[in-house]
Amino acid sequence: MNQNLQKLDQDLQGELFYDALWRRIFATDASVYRTIPLAVAYPKNLEDIKQLISFANKNNTSLIPRTAGTSLAGQCVGEGIVVDVSKYFTSILELDTEKKTVKVQPGVIRDDLNRYLQAHKLFFGPNTSTSNRCMIGGMVGNNSSGTTSIKYGTTREKVVEMKVLLSDGSEAVFSEISSEEFRKKMELDSMEGEIYRKLYEELKPEAVRDQITAGFPKPEIHRRNTGYAVDELLPAEVLGGSEDKINICKLLSGSEGTLAFTTEITLQLDALPPENAVMIAAHFESLEKCLQAVVPAMQHSLFTCEMMDKVILDCTRNSLKYRENRFFIEGDPAAILMLEIRASSEEELTNRTAELLKTLTDSGLAYALPVLQNETIDLALELRKAGLGLLGNIVGDRKAVACIEDTAVAVEDLAAYISEFSQLMLNYGQDAVYYAHAGAGELHLRPILNLKKEDDVVLFRKITEEVAALVKKYGGSMSGEHGDGRVRAEFIQLMIGEENYNLLKRVKNIFDPNNIFNPGKIIDAPPMDESLRYVPGRKEPEIETIMDFSDSLGILRGAENCNGSGDCRKPAEAGGVMCPSYRATRNEKDTTRARANALREFLTNSDKQNKFDHEELKEVLDLCISCKGCKSECPSNVDMAAYKAEFQYQYNSTNGSSLRSKAFAFNAALNKKTWRFSPFSNLMFSNALTGGLIKKSMGIAPQRRLPALSSQTLSSYYKKNERKLTTPIKTVYLFNDEFTNYLDSEVGVAAIKLLEGLNYEVKIVKHPESGRGFISKGFLKEAKEVANKNVSIFKDIISEERPLLGLEPSAILSFRDEYLRLADDKAAAMKVSKNAFLLEEFFKKEVIAGNITADSFSSEKKRIKLHGHCHQKALAGVENTFVMLNLPKNFEVTVIPSGCCGMAGSFGYEKEHYEVSMQIGEQTLFPAVRKASAETVIAAPGTSCRHQIYDGTGKKALHPVVIMAAALK
Repeated sequence: MNQNLQKLDQDLQGELFYDALWRRIFATDASVYRTIPLAVAYPKNLEDIKQLISFANKNNTSLIPRTAGTSLAGQCVGEGIVVDVSKYFTSILELDTEKKTVKVQPGVIRDDLNRYLQAHKLFFGPNTSTSNRCMIGGMVGNNSSGTTSIKYGTTREKVVEMKVLLSDGSEAVFSEISSEEFRKKMELDSMEGEIYRKLYEELKPEAVRDQITAGFPKPEIHRRNTGYAVDELLPAEVLGGSEDKINICKLLSGSEGTLAFTTEITLQLDALPPENAVMIAAHFESLEKCLQAVVPAMQHSLFTCEMMDKVILDCTRNSLKYRENRFFIEGDPAAILMLEIRASSEEELTNRTAELLKTLTDSGLAYALPVLQNETIDLALELRKAGLGLLGNIVGDRKAVACIEDTAVAVEDLAAYISEFSQLMLNYGQDAVYYAHAGAGELHLRPILNLKKEDDVVLFRKITEEVAALVKKYGGSMSGEHGDGRVRAEFIQLMIGEENYNLLKRVKNIFDPNNIFNPGKIIDAPPMDESLRYVPGRKEPEIETIMDFSDSLGILRGAENCNGSGDCRKPAEAGGVMCPSYRATRNEKDTTRARANALREFLTNSDKQNKFDHEELKEVLDLCISCKGCKSECPSNVDMAAYKAEFQYQYNSTNGSSLRSKAFAFNAALNKKTWRFSPFSNLMFSNALTGGLIKKSMGIAPQRRLPALSSQTLSSYYKKNERKLTTPIKTVYLFNDEFTNYLDSEVGVAAIKLLEGLNYEVKIVKHPESGRGFISKGFLKEAKEVANKNVSIFKDIISEERPLLGLEPSAILSFRDEYLRLADDKAAAMKVSKNAFLLEEFFKKEVIAGNITADSFSSEKKRIKLHGHCHQKALAGVENTFVMLNLPKNFEVTVIPSGCCGMAGSFGYEKEHYEVSMQIGEQTLFPAVRKASAETVIAAPGTSCRHQIYDGTGKKALHPVVIMAAALK
């Protein structure tokens, strides 16, 4: 087969991968399943997909269509070729504002589409929790719906037309046609004509229509994805109904890529919803009361009706990113119902809100009814959206497992259904997680199981079987929006009956006689408890690490916390930092998810003594720039920067380190030696000939400027200018990191002048470097020594009253991050971490305390654009710097909505990484800096960021402290 794949690779204009790394990182999606595919393809155009279809037919293999890979039911897992359209099929092709339609390729991200449509006052309504990275092709494949379905319907209802490739490689366009046009289609001498003829033969008989009506879920359940939606075609006159129109797109929607390969989709759009909005977050003491409130609430014209239970809410307590979004929660509710109202006028909104509040109050079910408005609604919805990812953050092997999480029943059946469901779960000694689109009768119900244990795998099946029978009792759908995939397809026959199931098998055969499109999904699925991510009953691999990963019970379980939800795939336009390298390359390999998958695969299955000693791991982690975006933005808090540092240490222990890595790791020691000859050193660095030779010999990108050494160190300045204030407000310790001391001493001098000018006594004690260079290059023994020394020095001299302040985010924030994993004295490290701050954090606290006021600064007008450092964004927040720079009366400050700058310490200097580094900078940061007027000051706390801004735009950025020191009166 490899020879055939090699030939296919040569024929494709896109890319084909069939090595061990790529196959393993595509072995899972966001489900519990794992199957290593034959290969992974990134088709570049229509001809590539035709080549893949031909290859599959000739070589008895299959194609698994994939967009963002966020499927919860295993739709994107299979043994054939995974065909990923997320890289090249990403164009918005045509917009018709009169008809309110848009034509897109399947790899267009839902939120990207709506950003494009906003200027035209239109939007695509279905809104999933993954909307910032999920793609239209996947939404059609699953018939996605999300929070807005009670108002705007499901994806199936929005699909106007689909251009597809059929299983013989021929092109077809399906759209709404009349009965007469349907009959003409039946006369076509092609596979398309054969599809129309055979669908007619299958669905026209009255007995078949009656059988479908009797066996399929209740039609009032608008979220129903049970098998193929043949019931949606029955109203057509040509098949015996009363409507003149028919659209085969209704059948293709929700078919999970098993019937045809979609290349273009035309969607019906809606006018933007009214801007005036209110959300009532009704609090309930019990789940039962919450569910009872759904029916009366739904009598109002709601835009959303969503439920979160206590398990979800408790998860958010420990999330760095979402903790602040809990501002509206009162007490300890068992469940919250989030009810959104919109109106075209304030008066109408007020009236509708009052009516809903009266209904809720009269019911006597809720104990609190906070009313949210404007941006606070988005914060609350973000909390709800985070739910699925946060569920993966439960420490240990017990997880909330997606198997019965997608059941839908009629709204009036909801309370009774849940009552029986809860009793069923109690029979198994299970706590369930309730995460619901309550207004649509759909609840995401998840048992908490350890699928590494054989007994829990048995429960996995038993619970699913019993819930399927319960759903059938209520005429519901096992799949409301997540699809049947692998996990529920086995139960379709039970849900709709044997005759209907056999009908679906024939429908599959009509479209795909050779079974090349995503086999094993919907039809002829293997047992739902086979091909799981983990081998039940396995012996847990023992992996010793130098960093302390006890917070996740070890590095392997830390990687396993990645549940595949794909938050790391969101584009730069979605905001945040994660994941910079993926944003540059658009390759799955460069996501946090792929790195976690690879670590899980190789650490679990390696037979080497050093399980980290794999070139594949080196490759997948190569473009990880340790930005720490995943530490805060990943709902599961997957700490890839720490995992990479550990990997480098372990890998290098077997394979050694390069001279360049050693030079970057020991840069503080090198700078200490060369600083004495700084004029000569700087001349050598800046001279084209000598600088070029240095860069070439060290593997540094020739386009880069080598950082110049400061004319004086901060240590020497402090010794000459140490002052003791008579009545200081406070005494603070300044951490003299290796970057500030040798390369940016003017920043340290400015910090001392600023603090002393505001009447704070500044002390600098002798201490080692931060160890950032050691950590970034995996020299963890050296980093551990530095951490222990610094913790030992500062544990007894700093406190809440005498804090430790730092200027370089990557250095001072090591106390709050890596030192907690490296230091031997955990109690002391924790104490120091709580009293170590960026100077800007301290400044903000003192402003709030009234110790620093605008009166201390000039009234000069200044416009400032601020770019925050990645580590600052992840661990401290940019708001502190924003508050500091905004204090002077006439300073006008805006935060550049940038992710990572792309330099990332040594990463951007390395010649093989230069191009990606600059691509990252070009995403948001460089354009924003270039657009700024000549008078606008660019502020950046990070030394790497300042160098990157200069190299990318030619503009010099200043540390915020330098700006503030210059503004002192």
